[in-house]
Amino acid sequence: MLTTNAHPTGRHFLQIPGPSPVPDRILRAISSPTIDHRGPEFGRLGLKVLADMQAIFKTQHPVMIYPASGTGAWEAALVNTLNAGDHVLMYETGHFAFLWNRLATQLGLKTEVLSLPGLEGWRHGVQADLIEQRLKADSGHSIKAVCVVHNETSTGVTSDIAAVRRAIDAAKHPALLLVDTISGLAGADYQHDAWGIDVSISGSQKGLMLPPGISFNALSPKAIEASKACKTPRSYWGWGEMIEMNKTGYWPSTPNTNLLYGLSEACDMLLADGMENVFARHQRWAAGVRAAVNAWGLPIQCADAAVYSPILTGVMTPEGVDADAVRKVIYERFDCSLGTGLGKVKGRMFRIGHLGDSNDLTLIATVAGCEMGLQLAGVKLAGSGVQAIMNHFSSHPGGLLKA
Repeated sequence: MLTTNAHPTGRHFLQIPGPSPVPDRILRAISSPTIDHRGPEFGRLGLKVLADMQAIFKTQHPVMIYPASGTGAWEAALVNTLNAGDHVLMYETGHFAFLWNRLATQLGLKTEVLSLPGLEGWRHGVQADLIEQRLKADSGHSIKAVCVVHNETSTGVTSDIAAVRRAIDAAKHPALLLVDTISGLAGADYQHDAWGIDVSISGSQKGLMLPPGISFNALSPKAIEASKACKTPRSYWGWGEMIEMNKTGYWPSTPNTNLLYGLSEACDMLLADGMENVFARHQRWAAGVRAAVNAWGLPIQCADAAVYSPILTGVMTPEGVDADAVRKVIYERFDCSLGTGLGKVKGRMFRIGHLGDSNDLTLIATVAGCEMGLQLAGVKLAGSGVQAIMNHFSSHPGGLLKA
């Protein structure tokens, strides 16, 4: 039999920035018996999770729920609103923005990429002024959509999405605004309606604390109208039939029933706690981890303190030190998984996830594992990150996620 949990005693420290650890309460919900997805019980479940996700996205408009990964939700957002050959402006802040752009080109879209030059583009958030300038120059309105990533999982940067909307409005441009909040939702403040987003894209395995397998499109009325005019062939991803069937709590294809049990439980946990409390808790955890990195004397991948991510922190290793070798030591010696550097920054940084089902001691222990691993790898540290994170948490009390 394949062994997938052959760890020594105690819990494995899954400190990658998603998939995040799944709370026992959610695992128990997922293990409930599967029901008929055309029966009355399921209709009640469907209506509940659809309403709950509107609250999580902070929208009054429809939310599409797919049995898919976030990549599927990327594709759904594009094929419902754009036609092959359409001109799309993509802003690159990291590896996942790069991958979304690649997917768009594979669908036949004409993409144009904005970013700061070189690695600087992967250390800063979206520069809304660059989007505004480009849209003002597009007097013929050939650009049909602007695509940006809210929380860039590869770099630890959370961009100002409200500023992007202001830039589009200042340019008086009709382009749709499509936003990837796959790793940001339910961990970083996100306001679909208030920020004027047309399609929000997310997934289950980050702040929602579920296994991978559910993805989302939150829609605006403008996006729905665009989908009605869109000529791109689509079936599974199509919004139209799904919007109609969702009105009674059902789906046109087979939904992932047991993961929806888990989603219902996750929403109960988050909404009972209050989303503002959830956001504050993530900000506090992130500040504690950054205090540790600063104490080590190592650079943080995000170079702009105004857009530090509450979801993860990217740690840059010194020149000549392979970050993946450091990660390997930490995994093998201390049973702790950290995120690897991706794309342009592979081998140059590692990522500490601090999202979802975490607490102070989880993160203190994670920092301890990192500190020991860095020392074993021969990295000279300026000071103790463990002491720094303990000092931060003890002097900044915060609440726990309700079990």
